[in-house]
Amino acid sequence: MTAEPNFVLDLTLALGASAIGGYIAHRLKQPALLGYLVTGLVIGPFGLGLQTDVEQIQGLAEVGIAFLLFALGVEFSLTELKRVKDIALKGSFLQMGLTTLLVCSVSLLSGTANSPLQGIFLGLVLSLSSTAVVLKTLTDRGETATVHGQVMLGLLISQDLALGLMLAVLPVLNQPDALGPALAIAALKFGLFLAGAIALGRWVVPQLIQHIAATESSELFLLTVVALCLSVAWITSFLGLSIAMGAFVAGLMISEIDYADQALGKILPLRDTFACLFFASIGMLIDPHLIVSDLGRILELVALIMVGKALIILPIVLGFGYSLKTAVRASFGLNQIGEFSFVLALMGLELGLINEERYSLLLGTIAISLMLTPLWINLAPKVADWLHNLPVLKDFLNQAEDPKLLSVPGDIHDHVIVAGYGRVGEVLVNVLLSRGYSVLVVDNSETAIQRLRNRHAPLVQIPFVYGDADSELVLEKTSLETAKALAITLPDPTTTRLVLQRALLRAPELDIIARSHNNEEIDVLTQLGAREVVQPEFEAALELGSHVLNTLGEQSIEIQSVLDWIRQDRYRSIRPAVQVGEGYRNTAKERKQKSEKVESSAS
Repeated sequence: MTAEPNFVLDLTLALGASAIGGYIAHRLKQPALLGYLVTGLVIGPFGLGLQTDVEQIQGLAEVGIAFLLFALGVEFSLTELKRVKDIALKGSFLQMGLTTLLVCSVSLLSGTANSPLQGIFLGLVLSLSSTAVVLKTLTDRGETATVHGQVMLGLLISQDLALGLMLAVLPVLNQPDALGPALAIAALKFGLFLAGAIALGRWVVPQLIQHIAATESSELFLLTVVALCLSVAWITSFLGLSIAMGAFVAGLMISEIDYADQALGKILPLRDTFACLFFASIGMLIDPHLIVSDLGRILELVALIMVGKALIILPIVLGFGYSLKTAVRASFGLNQIGEFSFVLALMGLELGLINEERYSLLLGTIAISLMLTPLWINLAPKVADWLHNLPVLKDFLNQAEDPKLLSVPGDIHDHVIVAGYGRVGEVLVNVLLSRGYSVLVVDNSETAIQRLRNRHAPLVQIPFVYGDADSELVLEKTSLETAKALAITLPDPTTTRLVLQRALLRAPELDIIARSHNNEEIDVLTQLGAREVVQPEFEAALELGSHVLNTLGEQSIEIQSVLDWIRQDRYRSIRPAVQVGEGYRNTAKERKQKSEKVESSAS
């Protein structure tokens, strides 16, 4: 019984301290993830020593990884997975192979490894990237649906698949005769799991979720979703594969059924809570005394690995036909060492592939590379812009950014350009076509362009440009000067700003409507020149409010005037940041006066 209060205390301490660390990081305009990592370092056994049971916290942290990947699987539909399947499978094989070869060669030449076997082991450890850290950073930035986000996640998922083979191979790495059977057994386990997952996903899970949903019990639905996620993750762990892969597959089972959004909504609070514990637990593994004593060597290793991996990933992504911007973001996002490398490093220590000193050195290198990841991802767009402006690369980049495919009449005019043919863009195109307007679509996804061509053929051929909407060469093909309007529905905030700026340089009088991804962006896009900025969440709330007010007996003309005023005021009066105070009372007073004017004019 004495262990239980300690566990509750440790859990409370980890969550409470992480909340404080995340808040401080947010106030310093840094990712909350960095706050969680530093919190773990401070309260962990190598810091103040406040955390007494790190192993139990790390056990809960594995649940955080499972929920992170489960939520990704629910959001990451099979259609989107097919979109990046080539680079996910072939690209990850190239990346891991080249990284292992580079690390093995350098470690043998420098004397870090005493044999090719040790060099290969170090290469395998360092070839992995962090699914949890990258996914969390992309989620916080709203970039999981972007092209670079999906490329990165596709590569990470393939790495998680390869982790199972690594875990199977390492124990027999120094036994060539046993290597073949070990690989065969690992492949057999993966094949059996995949077959079972497909069968469950097709015939069992949809019916199970449907029956549970029919009970209309929220807690029963949540328990079923959690049990499904953790049970599939446990099965993959039992088979010697990665927990992350099992949780992701469990999410994919649900992604295609009607209750996917409901399942995702239930799991998100749990995901965020346990993910916070995961990042704090990584911080608890960091020994600041070791880092200080070997700081020079660790920083050299971090620089070598992160720069080396970036230089390996960059040409691979470019080679699969993606733009330089996507390649730079992917290379900067995947150049760290993954959290599962901790597991491989510990296994290598137990098998005698590395000694205690090198194990400690690896831990410090992995920890620092993980902490630097959010900063590198934030830096990537600036580096991409800098490369674009280099005179040496200008001709090459112009050729690379030239639209890969386009279907635009030479005399097109009075058209509406829709940048981004995702879920929002597709609805907008359908609305415009139903009203008889001419539309031109710009998108850098081959899948989206193919969907556009198949959806409306043979009744109507919609002009399109296949390329990056923020490329000046792509914008040149859209006849901005003769267009009536430009609607930017892209999921990437940075690209949205670039499209807006570059479009206005070519057509200063063009009406531009932009999609905002968060509250702060509304004012930024307006200041950059957008005629109208739409925040989807606010618009959904306004429509709900409109129906509620109508139900309560409000007059339609008054409701519409209130909605119009809120939109004209750029949602200021309903933004969460606006608290009850003088500013809010003033806006409420203005709204009331405007409403009274509308009523008097109507009467």
